[in-house]
Amino acid sequence: MALAVKDVNESMDFYQQIFDFKEIENTASKSKTRWLSIGEGKELHIIPRPEASIKTVKAVHIAFSTNKFVAFQSRLESLNITYYDWSGTPNTFNVRDDGIKQLYFQDPNSYWIEVNDAR
Repeated sequence: MALAVKDVNESMDFYQQIFDFKEIENTASKSKTRWLSIGEGKELHIIPRPEASIKTVKAVHIAFSTNKFVAFQSRLESLNITYYDWSGTPNTFNVRDDGIKQLYFQDPNSYWIEVNDAR
Protein backbone atom coordinates (compact mmCIF):
# COMPACT_ATOMS: atom_id res chain seq x y z
CA MET A 1 0.00 0.00 0.00
CA ALA A 2 1.10 3.55 -0.62
CA LEU A 3 -0.27 6.78 0.79
CA ALA A 4 0.43 10.28 -0.49
CA VAL A 5 0.88 12.52 2.56
CA LYS A 6 1.50 16.17 3.38
CA ASP A 7 4.17 15.48 6.04
CA VAL A 8 6.10 12.20 5.91
CA ASN A 9 7.51 12.48 9.42
CA GLU A 10 4.09 13.18 10.96
CA SER A 11 2.57 10.19 9.17
CA MET A 12 5.46 7.92 10.11
CA ASP A 13 5.12 8.94 13.76
CA PHE A 14 1.37 8.31 13.64
CA TYR A 15 1.55 4.81 12.12
CA GLN A 16 4.43 3.79 14.36
CA GLN A 17 2.72 5.10 17.51
CA ILE A 18 -0.69 3.59 16.73
CA PHE A 19 0.36 0.25 15.25
CA ASP A 20 3.99 -0.14 16.31
CA PHE A 21 4.97 -0.71 12.65
CA LYS A 22 8.71 -0.86 12.11
CA GLU A 23 10.47 1.28 9.53
CA ILE A 24 12.30 -0.65 6.82
CA GLU A 25 14.76 0.50 4.19
CA ASN A 26 13.41 2.11 1.03
CA THR A 27 15.36 -0.02 -1.43
CA ALA A 28 13.70 1.48 -4.52
CA SER A 29 15.20 4.95 -4.46
CA LYS A 30 16.96 7.65 -2.49
CA SER A 31 13.72 9.67 -2.33
CA LYS A 32 12.10 10.94 0.86
CA THR A 33 9.52 8.15 0.64
CA ARG A 34 9.69 6.02 3.78
CA TRP A 35 8.54 2.44 4.20
CA LEU A 36 6.93 0.56 7.08
CA SER A 37 6.64 -3.17 7.52
CA ILE A 38 3.02 -3.99 8.40
CA GLY A 39 3.58 -7.73 8.82
CA GLU A 40 3.30 -10.87 6.73
CA GLY A 41 5.64 -9.42 4.09
CA LYS A 42 3.38 -6.41 3.47
CA GLU A 43 4.54 -2.80 3.41
CA LEU A 44 3.07 0.67 3.76
CA HIS A 45 4.87 3.32 1.71
CA ILE A 46 4.57 6.90 2.93
CA ILE A 47 5.09 9.16 -0.08
CA PRO A 48 5.64 12.92 0.33
CA ARG A 49 3.17 14.98 -1.66
CA PRO A 50 2.92 18.26 0.30
CA GLU A 51 1.02 20.04 -2.48
CA ALA A 52 -1.44 17.22 -3.21
CA SER A 53 -5.14 17.60 -2.64
CA ILE A 54 -6.09 14.52 -0.62
CA LYS A 55 -9.76 13.57 -0.77
CA THR A 56 -11.09 10.75 1.36
CA VAL A 57 -14.31 8.86 1.98
CA LYS A 58 -14.85 6.21 4.65
CA ALA A 59 -15.81 3.58 2.06
CA VAL A 60 -12.19 3.71 0.81
CA HIS A 61 -10.13 2.67 3.81
CA ILE A 62 -7.28 0.51 5.06
CA ALA A 63 -8.39 -2.38 7.29
CA PHE A 64 -6.35 -4.18 9.93
CA SER A 65 -7.37 -7.03 12.24
CA THR A 66 -6.31 -7.57 15.82
CA ASN A 67 -6.98 -10.24 18.40
CA LYS A 68 -6.68 -7.49 21.05
CA PHE A 69 -9.58 -5.27 19.99
CA VAL A 70 -10.40 -3.91 23.46
CA ALA A 71 -6.75 -3.11 24.13
CA PHE A 72 -6.49 -1.35 20.77
CA GLN A 73 -9.63 0.66 21.52
CA SER A 74 -8.09 1.66 24.87
CA ARG A 75 -4.86 2.66 23.12
CA LEU A 76 -6.76 5.05 20.85
CA GLU A 77 -8.52 6.53 23.87
CA SER A 78 -5.23 7.00 25.73
CA LEU A 79 -3.86 8.88 22.71
CA ASN A 80 -7.02 11.03 22.47
CA ILE A 81 -7.81 9.70 19.01
CA THR A 82 -11.51 9.79 18.24
CA TYR A 83 -12.85 6.65 16.60
CA TYR A 84 -16.27 5.97 15.13
CA ASP A 85 -18.69 3.25 14.23
CA TRP A 86 -19.66 2.96 10.55
CA SER A 87 -22.54 5.45 10.91
CA GLY A 88 -20.22 8.08 12.45
CA THR A 89 -21.04 7.92 16.17
CA PRO A 90 -17.89 9.06 18.02
CA ASN A 91 -16.00 6.74 20.38
CA THR A 92 -18.05 3.66 19.68
CA PHE A 93 -17.73 0.62 17.45
CA ASN A 94 -20.20 -1.46 15.53
CA VAL A 95 -20.74 -5.20 15.31
CA ARG A 96 -21.28 -6.66 11.86
CA ASP A 97 -23.96 -9.28 11.20
CA ASP A 98 -21.24 -11.95 11.42
CA GLY A 99 -20.24 -10.79 14.94
CA ILE A 100 -17.04 -8.95 13.96
CA LYS A 101 -16.41 -5.70 15.88
CA GLN A 102 -15.17 -2.72 13.84
CA LEU A 103 -14.08 0.82 14.55
CA TYR A 104 -12.86 3.57 12.25
CA PHE A 105 -10.54 6.55 12.71
CA GLN A 106 -8.50 8.88 10.54
CA ASP A 107 -4.79 9.47 10.14
CA PRO A 108 -3.23 12.97 9.93
CA ASN A 109 -4.10 13.16 6.21
CA SER A 110 -7.73 12.12 6.79
CA TYR A 111 -7.29 8.60 5.38
CA TRP A 112 -9.79 6.25 7.03
CA ILE A 113 -8.54 3.21 8.91
CA GLU A 114 -10.66 0.29 10.09
CA VAL A 115 -9.58 -1.99 12.91
CA ASN A 116 -11.58 -5.13 13.54
CA ASP A 117 -11.43 -8.31 15.56
CA ALA A 118 -11.83 -10.69 12.61
CA ARG A 119 -10.81 -14.18 13.54
